Amino acid sequence: MSEPKLITAIGATPPSFARVQEPTRAPLRVGLVQERWHPDPDEHRAALAEGVRMAAAEGAKLVCLQELTLSPYFAITAEGPQAAGAQPEAVPDGPTGTFAAQLAREAGVHVHASLYERADADDGLGFNTAIVMAPDGTLAARTRKLHIPVTTGYYEDKYFRPGPPGDDAFPVVELSDARFGFPTCWDQWFPELARAYSLAGAEVLVYPTAIGSEPDHPDFDTEPLWERVIIANGIANGTFMVAVNRIGTEEPLTFYGSSFISDPYGRKLVQAPRDEPAVLVADLDLDQRRDWLALFPFLTTRRPDAYGSLAAT
Repeated sequence: MSEPKLITAIGATPPSFARVQEPTRAPLRVGLVQERWHPDPDEHRAALAEGVRMAAAEGAKLVCLQELTLSPYFAITAEGPQAAGAQPEAVPDGPTGTFAAQLAREAGVHVHASLYERADADDGLGFNTAIVMAPDGTLAARTRKLHIPVTTGYYEDKYFRPGPPGDDAFPVVELSDARFGFPTCWDQWFPELARAYSLAGAEVLVYPTAIGSEPDHPDFDTEPLWERVIIANGIANGTFMVAVNRIGTEEPLTFYGSSFISDPYGRKLVQAPRDEPAVLVADLDLDQRRDWLALFPFLTTRRPDAYGSLAAT
């Protein structure tokens, strides 16, 4: 097991070009752990735990882990959960919640993780769920993935039901003096989702992710597009973006890592390699959101009266 590369942007934050008043809060330090899936469960947990400890040692208040944190990415087959050997879990007392809670207590930080949540529905589908465990080991947040991919190698419609719509579709959680949203992977591509979270007051969006090669298009590298759309959604909504991807090959997919943290001005504060374990830690100047949206007031100059067609089926 190779030691992850530590990459930091701490101690100073890039200037806020639109700033006209002093910040009201100190920078918030967040971290993420980019890892591969290790077939040996003990080795896999040890690798993730080491990453969390490294980020916590650098002062991170929240440490974020990849999509389907403790398992392989099993949605590679359209045959469904039984064929893939996928086991849904309870929240918060299943394996992932218990693991994240233990790490949170040990390191004294919030730990974000992702899992296949049991739904106990007649169709057998569960939820793709992000959770955050608090330093005291209690559940601080639970958010179910809204958008479900239906593509070769990513047959998530055979495993997951979409998160429910309505008032609870975009939960914003206050942690360490910042307001967070915790959507998941495919949600990254939808500008409507980032806008809804921003309107609800989210300052930081965290996306646990499992994305890589396209089996039907092996020569098409989507990594640059993936980065651009996430960063663009952050610019358009005044949000910091935390994208934590996995690495390694899990046939037929090769995940392209490249996890990063960006700010409301579209700057990547830190980024991981495509194919190496890494721990990223960055300071977020939260009042950059205020500065940027005062200069470019996207939220207050919207025309929701003209957007009816966007909600049409």
